[in-house]
Amino acid sequence: MVKVMAVNAGSSSLKFQLINMPSEEVITSGLVERIGQEVGNFVIKVNGEKIQTQTPIPDHQVAVDLLLNALVDHHIVESLEEIDAVGHRVVHGGEDFDDSVVVDEEAVKKVADLAELAPLHNPANIIGYKAFKEALPDHVGHVFVFDTAFHQTLDKERYLYPLPLEYYTDLKVRKYGAHGTSHKYVSQQAIEMLGNPKESRIIVCHLGNGASVTAVKGGESVDTSMGLTPLEGLIMGTRSGDLDPAIIEFIANKENKTASEVLNILNKESGVYGLSGVSSDFRDVKAARAEGNKVAAAALDAYAYRVAKYIGAYTAAMNGVDAIAFTAGLGENDDITRKAICEYLGYLGTELDEVKNDVHGETAIISTDDSKVTLLCVPTNEELMIARDTVALVK
Repeated sequence: MVKVMAVNAGSSSLKFQLINMPSEEVITSGLVERIGQEVGNFVIKVNGEKIQTQTPIPDHQVAVDLLLNALVDHHIVESLEEIDAVGHRVVHGGEDFDDSVVVDEEAVKKVADLAELAPLHNPANIIGYKAFKEALPDHVGHVFVFDTAFHQTLDKERYLYPLPLEYYTDLKVRKYGAHGTSHKYVSQQAIEMLGNPKESRIIVCHLGNGASVTAVKGGESVDTSMGLTPLEGLIMGTRSGDLDPAIIEFIANKENKTASEVLNILNKESGVYGLSGVSSDFRDVKAARAEGNKVAAAALDAYAYRVAKYIGAYTAAMNGVDAIAFTAGLGENDDITRKAICEYLGYLGTELDEVKNDVHGETAIISTDDSKVTLLCVPTNEELMIARDTVALVK
């Protein structure tokens, strides 16, 4: 048996699983969330029970320290020597990485160089790697698993932007996508739920603080909503998603800001947070809506609309759709948001079963028996995909 720590560091969270491989038995799992907010939340499973701690977690370094200390304090491992390998989710691998790799100095440098394409994530991914590298024994293997790798199957007409071609040939400006580990796992699960047809057309909606939609045809990504960076596409927790690029210059001139300062606003102060004025956490925005906050309600309506619009586009991209799968924090757990999205999809012959849709964090078919498109709730398991790639490379 090999003990693999699968680490999934997001912009404001750190999910983890300690997994026995190859049996895929989860020893423990947990989540550090609200990183960078006034009060953070740390949850870890001990003997099947969740232990929760609320404490300030200013950055990812503190999050990693909390996790490693908890493993020993709760006797999940007697010492950190028991951990054999760590798989690290990395958001952006550019064109340099079309698969997972064992970490070396060159890989770290390339990931750091790509940070400008994923400013909320790649730096956090490197911090997580360095923290684990320093805390764990030298024998521990480390692997980078890239969110962009799954989308390297996109055809050129789908990943090129309509810009002078030298921006691609010289600067590699193109669509890369993200959340690939999640889209790969969920699309595989969806295909199994359909009975493993030889040909399949799946749309995966990864909905959370970060959000993206991917069209998966025959098991391969053919289009995805995130672009050069994770800023493109859906409305997200703090990211704007799609907008008129001229807005950047307009705001810069009106507010006397640089383009970089405006992009920082688009990445960190926009999205549902900017629209609602409440929070980047959907739970807070939904609570405000429940209290009658109309601005919060409008922000959530805009979020659902953008998702539905992409589903329509990707149905066209694949000339049809067999199944639509909802995943990630919001997609797995929020039946109201799923319903709001599906209300736009009647033209596809989709029929949501409201009783079946009352499911939270469980794998389920949520459409009626006679729906022309199968609607699915599929909890993602990026950590398992990370562990599989990690153990394959460090054996």
